[in-house]
Amino acid sequence: MTTPLVLSDDTITLLGHLADTLDARRPNAEMSEPIRLARALVLAEQLHGPTEAAFDAEQDLLAAAPRVRPGTTRGEYAASLRLIAQGVSAG
Repeated sequence: MTTPLVLSDDTITLLGHLADTLDARRPNAEMSEPIRLARALVLAEQLHGPTEAAFDAEQDLLAAAPRVRPGTTRGEYAASLRLIAQGVSAG
């Protein structure tokens, strides 16, 4: 898992919001890449409105949130996002 060395406050906030959303809605269902992409856009625009700041926040979030591995549940992916937000990374 590779993430930016320094996460912005916005990125940490958005990682937490994304994790919360995944845990709250069907955490045992399989996570998908389209959900990662869609939720990043929605959450960034909820934070900043439809602005350049939202685009930048979305791109930073996608850079920090790893691509989804097949067979990963939404809850498992949420747990990995929380670890990334805390600065924990693997390999």
